[in-house]
Amino acid sequence: MEQYGFTVEGMSCNGCEERVTNAAKRVEGVRRVNADHETGTVEITADEDTEDDVRRAVHDAGYDITA
Repeated sequence: MEQYGFTVEGMSCNGCEERVTNAAKRVEGVRRVNADHETGTVEITADEDTEDDVRRAVHDAGYDITA
């Protein structure tokens, strides 16, 4: 099981959290997503190393990843 997190710019409401969560969950192997617009973070638990794919999916959903 892999766990990682990053900072997402542009999440300003619960709807943003939902969009980021849904984008990350569409990546194969992702098991758990915890997005928090108040802290601007997202934490991922996945079966394998999916970090690059999740970063791409979140970016494609319209959000910038800074760390």
